[in-house]
Amino acid sequence: MLARLDTAWVHSRKSIGSGNRYSVAVPGQPSTDPVVPRARVANLANMLTGVRMVLVPVFLAFLFVGDGHETSWRIAAFAVFAVAVITDHLDGALARSYGMITEFGTLADPIADKALIGAALIGLSMLGDLPWWITVVVLIREIGITVLRFAVLRHGVIPASRGGKLKTLVQAVAIGLFILPLYAWSDVWLDIAWLIMWAAVVLTVLTGVDYVMSAIRDSRGRSAAH
Repeated sequence: MLARLDTAWVHSRKSIGSGNRYSVAVPGQPSTDPVVPRARVANLANMLTGVRMVLVPVFLAFLFVGDGHETSWRIAAFAVFAVAVITDHLDGALARSYGMITEFGTLADPIADKALIGAALIGLSMLGDLPWWITVVVLIREIGITVLRFAVLRHGVIPASRGGKLKTLVQAVAIGLFILPLYAWSDVWLDIAWLIMWAAVVLTVLTGVDYVMSAIRDSRGRSAAH
């Protein structure tokens, strides 16, 4: 989805979302920028993204054992979900810190994220543990913003806000608590899980609106510049 630039013209590529621009050489003039080699697709960051994709069906298999009411298997499903969430943090940190950003990773990472969150929400709704309307609201926001993010890439990237990062964290905590068999332990924990889930839904909607407004402002700014 992301257009490849001629390597003879591209001399430096900065991490996506950092706010830096491509450095392009002028024909007939030497470039003063250091040449940065392209990151290989087969790097550790992309491998972690691949692992997260593989963990999605494993998570679902564990979640549905015994019609979803086997305590030990629900705990196992939570463990797989937690590992997948950790890989999401690690692959991004590695890609940015060690120059492992690739077009494959830029495309695959958000797909893996949405697959994990979507699978968890749909699975919990199928088991009757989570209302379907919550799943629908979250998925519409996540898929819609992902499509919008790719649509504006050719003009530049709107970096993730602190609100977006908080949303991701609260979503993961809320979903993780719902995966755990809290009904077998204490109603207090179940009440806490619901409070965090409500917070996740509110943050999901608000950050989605904020991202759309940022994209609109950016589009108007480009139009005014021309």
